Amino acid sequence: MQKKAITVALATGLVLSPMSFSVDAAKPAPNEQADHAFDNKVIKKISSENMYNNIALLSKQPRAAGTEGEYQAVQYIKSEFERYGYETELQPFTIQEWDGGSSSLAINDQVFAGDVHTFEGSINDRVSGSLVYVGLGSKDEVGDDVAGKIALIERGSYSFYEKIQNVYDKGAIGVIMFNGEGRSGNSFGYAYEGQDIPAVGITREAGLQLVEQLNKEDVQATVSVENAGTVDKTSYNVIAKKEPHPNKDTGQIVTVGAHHDSVPNGPGANDDASGVAATLELARIMAKTPTDTELRFVTFGAEEKGLIGSYYYADSLTDEEIENTVAHFQMDMVGSRDAGELIMFTPDGEKNLVTDLGASAGARISGAVDYGELGRSDHVPFFLKGIPAALFIHAPLEPWYHTPEDTIDKISKEKLQNVAEIVGAAVYQVARPDTPALEKARVAPNPADYDFDDRPL
Repeated sequence: MQKKAITVALATGLVLSPMSFSVDAAKPAPNEQADHAFDNKVIKKISSENMYNNIALLSKQPRAAGTEGEYQAVQYIKSEFERYGYETELQPFTIQEWDGGSSSLAINDQVFAGDVHTFEGSINDRVSGSLVYVGLGSKDEVGDDVAGKIALIERGSYSFYEKIQNVYDKGAIGVIMFNGEGRSGNSFGYAYEGQDIPAVGITREAGLQLVEQLNKEDVQATVSVENAGTVDKTSYNVIAKKEPHPNKDTGQIVTVGAHHDSVPNGPGANDDASGVAATLELARIMAKTPTDTELRFVTFGAEEKGLIGSYYYADSLTDEEIENTVAHFQMDMVGSRDAGELIMFTPDGEKNLVTDLGASAGARISGAVDYGELGRSDHVPFFLKGIPAALFIHAPLEPWYHTPEDTIDKISKEKLQNVAEIVGAAVYQVARPDTPALEKARVAPNPADYDFDDRPL
């Protein structure tokens, strides 16, 4: 579907200069004063402490899609929405989930004492042979001597596919991969169709010990993977709806979202319990705030498996709902103390209603927010339906991304507060009763000036 044209109504969206906050500065223009007064109806109620506490609760355990950890998070989110007074539903959908079965490793006929992780996609097999270290597994490092042997590979620099394919092409019969520099826990990864050798992951410490042992002597290894394969499991979206005031209904819909699942080996404090916590906090505040626009707060499942939950939600919308949904705000990883500055990403790298609103709100609160081009999160399915959408995220990402170290102690309350204030003010500028329906607005758009930033994630 082509992206629909929507007129942006920022009726009172003039930008204050930093001097506007000084004691001696001139008084703001009336429309600027009005904007700030309306912003304060939302942002003064936002509590970083509430958000922080929700992150702490959600990140007590991993929340991988289809697991008990995800289901417990879903039930908590649903109960919070209902406590705020929302009509809430769980939207279940089926996913193909990897079950690693059982894997084991023996070194010189001694059972390996550390944890062993089955790579997703690994075949079931038991193989024994000499162990050979191939560094990072590049084509230049993998020689013919790997044939008939088990390859020991360090994670990093190249994709899982390339590493395993390089040793498979040279005749390796199995793979042991240890974690890369700066990463703790087991290396988790993926084997791909046609790579018909068992593949497992171990910790960096264990891998370096094997490298040291290989420098002293020949090492024999046995890799075993049993009962691994895909199974059907259920993940969920959680949808909370707030109807507009019956006497002031524009007929429009604005959605605010985050994903509640995490990677299998991580507690996901920043990715994305932070976004969920901000979504819950804005829902709490908007519950008793008069609006003329239907608001939907949605947390998505199975984002880490390919945006499955958000695609399922977007595909469930009727044509009328798609037409009436004028904006989607996605918050993903919005609380890390170690990440970069806030940016708004759109899948096509173009400004839209959401980025205009975000930049305008940012300028009033802490400074206009730049925008860039990136997919990879739950704003994409909305964009593909023709709905203006943007991802709010800090970039570059923190080093703890997708690791067991993505924990609550690395969360910044200041960053949480800032993002929630910007998104909250932007949403309220659409939904407050004194602003006209966006496509019917007569006032010319007047967003803040904001720039494209080709910033890496």
